[in-house]
Amino acid sequence: MLVEAHRTGAGISAEGIHALVGAYAKAAGLGVHGLRATAATNALEHEADIPKVQQWLGHANISTPRLYDRRHLRAEDSPTFKIRY
Repeated sequence: MLVEAHRTGAGISAEGIHALVGAYAKAAGLGVHGLRATAATNALEHEADIPKVQQWLGHANISTPRLYDRRHLRAEDSPTFKIRY
């Protein structure tokens, strides 16, 4: 196992989670930034509020998390998708 689990009943810190996820990402050949981008995109695709995603990611500028917002690329959201012939 990549990281040994200790069953002490104690919680895990944010730093511990970051280290754990980072270790698994590295083992899978992924970067932590890619995981952050995927999480942000997934949150936005499931109707998360952009300012809350901004705060969650620690971005100072609202335009930064908008880079992860791919909802405008979905065909079902295009006006042409809604036209009936």
